[in-house]
This record gives sequence, C-alpha cells and structure tokens, in this order.
Amino acid sequence: CGTSLALMDAGVPMERPVAGIAMGLIKEDDGVAVLSDILGDEDHLGDMDFKVAGTEKGVTSLQMDIKITSITKDIMETALDQARDGRIHILGEMAKAINTARDGVSQHAPRITVITINKDKIREVIGPGGKMIREICETTGAKIDLEDDGTVKVAAVDQSAADAAIEWIRGITAEPEVGVIYTGKVVKTVDFGAFVNFMGSKDGLVHISELAPHRVGKTTDIVNVGDTVKVKLIGIDDRGKVKLSMRVVDQETGEEIAGDRAEARS
Repeated sequence: CGTSLALMDAGVPMERPVAGIAMGLIKEDDGVAVLSDILGDEDHLGDMDFKVAGTEKGVTSLQMDIKITSITKDIMETALDQARDGRIHILGEMAKAINTARDGVSQHAPRITVITINKDKIREVIGPGGKMIREICETTGAKIDLEDDGTVKVAAVDQSAADAAIEWIRGITAEPEVGVIYTGKVVKTVDFGAFVNFMGSKDGLVHISELAPHRVGKTTDIVNVGDTVKVKLIGIDDRGKVKLSMRVVDQETGEEIAGDRAEARS
C-alpha cells in the first residue's frame, strides 16, 4: 500500500493503485475462523498467513504460508472474499490521499535521461584522459554512460542534478553561434586582452578594446584569471578563432547593451 502511494506520488505512471492485506486462519477440529489483516501474534499462533494484493479490478499477486496439512475450497473462498472486501476498503482510504499518478515524475525522484549527441563530439565530452566526464560527474553528482553511437545515458538522484549534467554536455557539444551571449570564465590574461572559456570546451579572445565600454589601459584592470564574465560572440574567423566582447554585455544582468548606449559609454 505504501509503495503504491509512493510510486503515484513520485509520478510513476501506474495504471491503478494497488493494496494488499494479510489473511489468517484459526482451525480447531470442525471450528474455523478466517482472520483479516492479521497481527504478528496471529501469524505466529495461527494456521495460515495468506497475503493477497490487487487493484479494485482484481488480484495481482498471492503468497501463502500454511502450518496445517491442507485447507478446503470453502476456506479458500472465504479468505479471498474477505481479502477483496478488505482490499477495497484500503483502496478507498488510500484514495483520500492520492488515487492516480501525478502528471510528472517528482523532481526529487531518481531518474535516467537519454540524449543523443554527434558521434564526433564524444571525444570532447570525455576529455583528455577522461578529465571532462569526471569533472561533470563529480560536480553534478550524476553518472554518465556514453555509447559509441552517440547515445548518452545520464543517471541522477534528482531533476536538478540531471539538468545540470545534461546542460553541461549540451554546452560541450553545441556549436557556438555568432550573436549569442554566453557565460564564461577567464582562463588567461595577456596584454592585448583575455581568453575566456565558455560552453565547457570553447575558448575565445576578448580583445582589450572589447573588455569595457571605455578605454582600457591594462587587461587586469578589468578581469583576472578565474573571473566569471558574460560575453557576446561577435565573430569566428577563417581559422576558427572565436572573437568575444564584454563591452556590449551588461555584466550584471547578462543582457546586451543597445548600440547607442554602448557608444555613449565608450
């Protein structure tokens, strides 16, 4: 009963609620008593422990322990009739709490999510010596299984862990797009600007002229290694070099600064 309630509450798509009841038997000579919902002592001292589980439509499972040589058809019919009445009563009480599975799986329920990536990107997700996939697993708590055909299975204890791992993987496998704003981390500063890692495995240069909407004398006046920044991808040259800009992005909101405003702040 508790398992059925828990599964429905977790959003597992059960066709119908299931309840169970344990039936007992006391038999002395010609005297017979069939007991419903037996306790431990009644199980220990009685002649039968007969568990019946099912839905309102019928029985789904049976299990019996018996201490006497045999039972009659009449005893069996009585036990099943009483079990049905008890099961229907229990299902009615369960329905007061929940009687159908929730629309979606609970965000706190463990889950396995399957996504597909380009086979050419598998190496990037794994990283050199498995560094990248280990970092994803250690940071998010998810477990990741990569197949040769690009199938990725992400097992996580809850929705947030699954989402974090999937977002990371999609970031690694996605192709950067000109005009899109990304969140990245400064990995190196040089005299002419800063190199920023974004989308997990992509690096680009923010030229010193694109660091801020005003003249910058020194790169480290604006950013340092390890800083998290918002950048707009403004171009990719013929050699695949990525050009980024912080100047046109509000670093607090992550929103693009309108052209006139960007010029006014220059």
